Amino acid sequence: MSSGNPLGEYLRARREVTSPKRLGVTSSGRRRTPGLRREEVAQLSGISTDYYTRLEQGREQHPSGQVLDAVARTLGLDPEETRHLHLLGRTGHGPARPVVRATVRPSLLRLMDGWAHTPALIIDRTMDVLAGNRLGRALFAEVFAQEEPNLVRFVFLHPAARSFYPEWDQVAQSSLSALRAATGNVPDDPRLKELVGELSLKSPEFRRLWARHDVRGKSHDVKLFRHPEAGELTLTYESFTVDGASGQQLVVYQADPGSPSAQALATTRWSGLGDHALCRR
Repeated sequence: MSSGNPLGEYLRARREVTSPKRLGVTSSGRRRTPGLRREEVAQLSGISTDYYTRLEQGREQHPSGQVLDAVARTLGLDPEETRHLHLLGRTGHGPARPVVRATVRPSLLRLMDGWAHTPALIIDRTMDVLAGNRLGRALFAEVFAQEEPNLVRFVFLHPAARSFYPEWDQVAQSSLSALRAATGNVPDDPRLKELVGELSLKSPEFRRLWARHDVRGKSHDVKLFRHPEAGELTLTYESFTVDGASGQQLVVYQADPGSPSAQALATTRWSGLGDHALCRR
């Protein structure tokens, strides 16, 4: 899955997709990759080539914030990608942090159960589905049918995923970008290693997209579904961090009032409805 150097892997991936032309860099000779060379990143960032090389190779474990900001500007990173870079820089090669998988609070489950026409899920940083309210379980019935429900595994390995998500390419890209963003501060999480290892072996699409090191947190977006009972649904999701529960997010799906999707959520006779599900590994 990884060389054990997440900062270097991220820098290398971003360097290789940064256009020299955009930065006005010209050079003679053939490039082994379409992106920038190490010495070009170093020069544009105002640091030595040797220092930047040590960063990519994992031999420099404590880069300053100023250096990371300079490299981020050279690579054209946006604010979220820059925060991720700083997070990896702070993580370094210290001992792995213990990962505590908190249970979902009963009060939060009761809150979710009160939303009659609003699907909702609780996920953790690796996109394991920890819980869902009645409508969330019905909407994601195929996900909950997995022995270990996980949104990313469903996207890349489940045969129904491309039908369920008509815009599969977009969903696949966003799911991996969110996974990278959510796990940046725990790159040695055993669950993350297990999940990425499994998907890397079983899905060429996953391997290709994971190698890009794209980062985009799961916050809000519009998503299209094709559900076997409710038909096509256009839903907006909002994601909220659950305070006091490390890594947990509440993801709420809503339809525009008066839309066909809102009517479908309210009137479909969902065969998957039942009590809220609480999933544990």
